[in-house]
Amino acid sequence: MRNLALLFFVLEVTVMRYFRLLMTLLTIWCSATMFAQSPRTLTPDTVVLNLDVAPGEAPLHVTLAQMMSIYKDPGFSIAVVDQDHIACATGFGVTSADGGAPVTPHTLFQAASISKPVVAAGALWLVEHAKLPLDKDVNLKLKSWKVPDNQFTVKQKVTMRRILCHSAGFNVHGLDGYAPGQPLPTMVQTLDGVPPANNPPVRVKATPGTGFDYSGGGFTVAGLLIHDVSGQPLEGFLRTHVLLPAGMKESTFQQPLPPALAALAASGTDADGKTLPGKWRVYPELAPDGLWTTPSDLAKFAIEIALSADGKANHILSQDSVRKMLTIQAHDEPTNDGGVGLGFALGYQHQPAIFFHMGSNAGFQSLLMMDPETGWGYAAMGNSDNFGPINGAVLNTLSDWYGWKVASKTGDLGQNLTVVHALRDTQAALTYYQNAKLRGFADLHHDANSLNNFGYMLLGEKNFQDAIRVFQFNVAEYPGDWNAYDSLGEAYMDAGERDLAIANYEKSVKLNPKNENGVAKLKELRAK
Repeated sequence: MRNLALLFFVLEVTVMRYFRLLMTLLTIWCSATMFAQSPRTLTPDTVVLNLDVAPGEAPLHVTLAQMMSIYKDPGFSIAVVDQDHIACATGFGVTSADGGAPVTPHTLFQAASISKPVVAAGALWLVEHAKLPLDKDVNLKLKSWKVPDNQFTVKQKVTMRRILCHSAGFNVHGLDGYAPGQPLPTMVQTLDGVPPANNPPVRVKATPGTGFDYSGGGFTVAGLLIHDVSGQPLEGFLRTHVLLPAGMKESTFQQPLPPALAALAASGTDADGKTLPGKWRVYPELAPDGLWTTPSDLAKFAIEIALSADGKANHILSQDSVRKMLTIQAHDEPTNDGGVGLGFALGYQHQPAIFFHMGSNAGFQSLLMMDPETGWGYAAMGNSDNFGPINGAVLNTLSDWYGWKVASKTGDLGQNLTVVHALRDTQAALTYYQNAKLRGFADLHHDANSLNNFGYMLLGEKNFQDAIRVFQFNVAEYPGDWNAYDSLGEAYMDAGERDLAIANYEKSVKLNPKNENGVAKLKELRAK
């Protein structure tokens, strides 16, 4: 019996030893797997752009912090969605070009036109609850104002569906906003274009339903219709029926911002890196452009829409309503390679499942995109008119990390020239251009405009010598481009080189006799 007990004891010790070894190996494997699957962290020192400046040289590595500095963008904020969950949310820089607090995931930015899909969700809530018809004349439900009838509305009417997919035929592409402290118009004053509104009257300029024509004015009509049908202020209705059900607790359509929220907001920045007077502009029309929010809240909205399309969330709308939202209603080529649904643009980089929207108010720009089939998404917001190049570099980087397949391998040629110039010099930028052209990068669209824009950037800095050098390079590359000669003539004129300015304007007008600017400049220069 003693020997048997000893045998069992030895077996137990052996089994426990192997069990502990197995658990240790399993723990190591799990940790390694979790580490491999955990989201990579974007930091200011992350390299977001690699540029081959010259053959045989190591690539020029450009960090996020360098990109923000080059483009004078004080603040930038993102949220990344992976498998239908927010994987990370990070802020970079500061809330104001004049200093300010660090940008955090809770810093408020103007979403601008990303307001439109949020408003579309609110409109569809009313449709779903039988309070608003989707395909009938909106004048049947409008109370405080009516769409004026004209020759374009005789046979076809403005409907909510057509407004939400920008095929209602309205004018007024976008609205400019108002400086803080200025008198603010009501929605009706905005729609009629009467003071203190600073826009023309919102009117139907094409037969409804016959084509795409992006209209912030049309969405102002949608906002008023939601107000009239619901009997509630638009911002309150959207908060109750869209923002809170989506979990967007840090978002508001209040314009102007109340002091408590204004303290959390970033200040808008113009293209020269200067803070907007009064920190931002006010957008009282609300529906086209009035949302203040964070990338995380935008990501929550996108997740709600993506899951609802599959019948897995539906806190705002039913599966059927969301699928209508994400079905092409109009085509807007060449803006993207898909079309327009109800509020969202559909199709991005040849991936038809992706829904997205961009936003651009004075001093603020943003992007929201989501692929409901794979569960990835991206929201980015910046308090700068120069948001585009930074966002593009970050999106490319994240696309490579996560395998999103929405990256441009080489980026934008004109922007790359600006980056190389800032980190090296003008000669290095021209060398980069030649190298890129020789290597035949398919993503780099070679025409006179890229060099022309680069030259104007230098001219704006009053760097006449380098601007002339770039414009000379441009006319040598594209000797048949009349505008290249026109730009070189302008650079010589600004530098005080009258005879050379005349000679290049003459070449421009010879190539394009309809160049009215060149004709006018020649008259002015010869008079001197």
